[in-house]
Amino acid sequence: MTEVRPMTAASFSLWERDEEVAAVERAVDVLCADRSSTGSLLVIRGEAGFGKTALLAETRRIAERRGCTVWSARGGETLRSVPFNVVRQLLQPALVSLLPEEAREYLGDWYDIAGPALGITDPGARQADPQGVYDGLVAAVRRLAERDWPLVLLIDDAHWADQETLRWLAAFAERLDDLSVLVVVARRPGEVSGESARLLEAVAGTAGRPVASLSALTPDATAGLTRATLGGHADAPFCREVWAVTGGNPYETVELLAKVRDSELEPAESTAAELRELNRSARGGGLVARLEELGIDATRFAWAAAILGTGISVSLVARLATMGRDEAVRCADLLRTARILTAPDPANGPADKGDLEFVHPLIATAVYNSIPDALRTAMHGIAAQVVTDSGLGAAAASRHLLQVHPDDDEELVQQLREAAREHLAVGAPDAARRCLERALLEPPRPEVHARVLYELGCATLLTAPARTIGHLQTALAMPGLDGHARVDAVFRLSQALLHNDQLEEAVRTVEAEATRHEPGPAKLRLQAVHYMWEGLHAGETSSPGRAESLAELVRTCTGRDNSERALLILRGFDAMTRGENAEEVVELCDRALVNGRLAPGLGWTDTEWGIELLLMLANAYAYTDRLDRAEALYTEGLRAYETAGWSGGHLALAHAYVGLGHRRRGRLREAETSLRESLRLAERVGRGLPLYWSATCNLVDTLLARGHVEEAWAIAEQYGFAPPYPSTIVLPDPRSVRGRLLLAVGRTKDGVNELEAAEKAATARGHHNPVLVPWAVDLARALATKDPVRAARLATEVRRHAERFGTDTAIGEALRCAAALETGQRAVRLAAQAVAYLEASPCQYEHAAARVEYGIAARSTAELNRGLALARSCGADGLVAQARKVLEQGRGLR
Repeated sequence: MTEVRPMTAASFSLWERDEEVAAVERAVDVLCADRSSTGSLLVIRGEAGFGKTALLAETRRIAERRGCTVWSARGGETLRSVPFNVVRQLLQPALVSLLPEEAREYLGDWYDIAGPALGITDPGARQADPQGVYDGLVAAVRRLAERDWPLVLLIDDAHWADQETLRWLAAFAERLDDLSVLVVVARRPGEVSGESARLLEAVAGTAGRPVASLSALTPDATAGLTRATLGGHADAPFCREVWAVTGGNPYETVELLAKVRDSELEPAESTAAELRELNRSARGGGLVARLEELGIDATRFAWAAAILGTGISVSLVARLATMGRDEAVRCADLLRTARILTAPDPANGPADKGDLEFVHPLIATAVYNSIPDALRTAMHGIAAQVVTDSGLGAAAASRHLLQVHPDDDEELVQQLREAAREHLAVGAPDAARRCLERALLEPPRPEVHARVLYELGCATLLTAPARTIGHLQTALAMPGLDGHARVDAVFRLSQALLHNDQLEEAVRTVEAEATRHEPGPAKLRLQAVHYMWEGLHAGETSSPGRAESLAELVRTCTGRDNSERALLILRGFDAMTRGENAEEVVELCDRALVNGRLAPGLGWTDTEWGIELLLMLANAYAYTDRLDRAEALYTEGLRAYETAGWSGGHLALAHAYVGLGHRRRGRLREAETSLRESLRLAERVGRGLPLYWSATCNLVDTLLARGHVEEAWAIAEQYGFAPPYPSTIVLPDPRSVRGRLLLAVGRTKDGVNELEAAEKAATARGHHNPVLVPWAVDLARALATKDPVRAARLATEVRRHAERFGTDTAIGEALRCAAALETGQRAVRLAAQAVAYLEASPCQYEHAAARVEYGIAARSTAELNRGLALARSCGADGLVAQARKVLEQGRGLR
């Protein structure tokens, strides 16, 4: 039998929750024990009324008694469309207490990235990267946690949290090992589906302990609670009926017992039959009837409060309910007395800019659902105006506008478009999408309809390329998009097709649009985009005469505008892949710059051209031995994305190509670090995309250069580095890299087949740069014993292409290949020539390999030691081991 003990009002809902309270106390003890203790997560799951909120309030009391800082927030059923609503509640009180300069100091570089989402600073003019915002919010908590340790975060009704908060919470929960923070999340089971449900499960999956599932009170516990509330004289039949009526629901039990006490009902078997009627008045239709008994004004006040949902103040409700101040105060008092509304409990954290809240979410839901449909819709429309007039902005009003019935309202369309722009500026593209989709239902006027579709396509480009394609295709088929906006829509459509692995259609789309335009800047831009996508296409063949027509178009370009600069870059990249003279490639690329720098409008975060064009420029420099220029561009891109908070695909690609720069330079350890970070970021964006291939291919290539063959194979297996390959080209050539990997693990036949497939694809595309697509070098070495005639022919072809291209790296690598196929003094002479060229090359790994190979061929201790020193500086462990072995054996060395 549950012991009857004195109870405070707050502890009634904690009856029979000793085990959960003990778990909270243990978690708080661990948190407070040491600043270096790892963070932890508690998830509390229970049906409505099972005491989740009471348990969180008790957590706050326990934590504050131990000297913890406690921040709390709560999801709202009608607020799920408000982006960052819950995380704002959680963090804003800590941040608004700081002066702006203090907040900037704590958040550092993340201030301008996460600040707009938190509502503590205005957003910039550029669309925010959602992943960057989530990373910024994680960093914000990390830095504030260091200041406010020990810190406890409480999130109630997480099933009603907005998706943006849930994405942040899922990312934050994954990093708790590095943070001394206790997070307690309360939610109902079920209740949500789709992405929100997935995110909630991801959060629960990071908890280091089982989810605490609250159960209904037992009959004995209900009897104990009844006697603690009404007195020990409550008889057993009465107590059993309390349990039967409430089903052991703690909230309903507490509310029912309060009504028994207020009605002065005797807790005896003779009055037990009246309990069901009393219970009905506390929920659903009974609650609505009780509300109506308070009068039409009180009902109207309660409806207005339910429409607002959060920030419920008497003055705001009065404006929405169209009543005077005195009447509003009277209604608020009535509703407080009736236990429908209450003052916010300080134990649950600071109120959200309001002085009232519903006693329980169940009551808020019942009141909201009791509003007649037509009236509820109309009240949302009025609420949108009230919120806007209060200076909270279009984004804050948008959740109400989403509920208004379509009515051909031109002003509402404009408000929703403005709200979408505000949502995009803080990193909430899903919220922007909802606003623009609702605007389309109005519908917009014919002259702006295509613009709304265009804006919708731009909003979904990063998150749903397939959906973007439909929106932009529809927009382009309608009147209303002209001039620059139409050209930009075509470009974005082609980007979406590219991201959706429909590159051939992207090429056709841009080509068809270009034919619609007369000669001029618009046509030139479309032609440049057409050549760009064709240049990235990794299909079996290229368009007949493409290289010649591009060269002819560029012949008159002086770089006077960005379209001409883009064409110069594209021609330079194309010439580099085809293995044309490297000096001419560099001259083309240099002409695309302004005083050695990217022109305005062609920066890494500018959206008119995209990242692909700048990577083509940097890669053209990287493979023509101008690594200083390539690395400057790669690093500039990385810094630009980090500063702007772009933490998604752009940052993943930037890290991949910084890694490529390190790899080309011979800094293999640094390359591996950058590429692993790129792969981590690419995993968050999604597998199968070109950026994912870039990270994986370069990491495998780097690990092979380091001599870590087993690790390279493990990476390839883990991340699916195998056919089929993507439709866009990847640098270096993935077939060549995989062929080398297969040879390294002893699968010679498969390796030869893969390299022959690389040969076929490169020949079809006209890619003859032996450094960019190095299949022939590895194939010649693989065939040296089995088919020496073919191996020699391949080596000759490699040298011919290398001399045509003309870089020290290309020629040196060709000579290394030729030396590997020879013996005696001819091998020594060729190896010496390879060393001479590669010593002048910026590619130190290749230089180290050539030194070691020359030392072995010439039996030179001095050359082996020089190669060993170079290999060590590069981090080429395989070369180090090879050189050491020969030196230790010492046979024939001089």
